[in-house]
Amino acid sequence: MGFLDDAKKQLTKAVDDHGDKIRDGIDKAGDAVDKKTQGKYTDKIDRSKTAATGVLDKLGGKNDPGPPTGPTGPTG
Repeated sequence: MGFLDDAKKQLTKAVDDHGDKIRDGIDKAGDAVDKKTQGKYTDKIDRSKTAATGVLDKLGGKNDPGPPTGPTGPTG
């Protein structure tokens, strides 16, 4: 396993463990920048926040267990 594989594995685990905190940080940082720029770049900041959270969504959940298997659902 190479360096990049290890880094991606660690990053994925961090997102799985702390995704909500990371998402909150992205929102707070974007809001702070928007305030500092007095709303001049609101549309660009919002697009950047959306892109960043999209990356989180792609990284997160890869180590989560899959759906339950076996006779746990409704039968029909």
